[in-house]
Amino acid sequence: MNNEPNKEGFIPIHGGYQNLITYQKAEIIYDGTVYFTKRFFNKYDRTIDQMVQAARSGKQNIAEASVASATSKETELKLTNVARASLERVDD
Repeated sequence: MNNEPNKEGFIPIHGGYQNLITYQKAEIIYDGTVYFTKRFFNKYDRTIDQMVQAARSGKQNIAEASVASATSKETELKLTNVARASLERVDD
């Protein structure tokens, strides 16, 4: 039996989402979406809001999933799936 103390503590290490490749790519998608919509859509087009919100949602859900991973793997997976769905919406 291992008698060494648990270095992670009761709550596992979490966060650090800024270092995740998926988060970094989501930031690029968000920035690109903002640029694209400003460049190619009419200023008052509702499509702009939908596309930018979907890109923002993808990025934010990755960050929230990373933080939630400390206490609930189920919540982490749900938020990751929401992020994936949001980013797929940007692609449509």
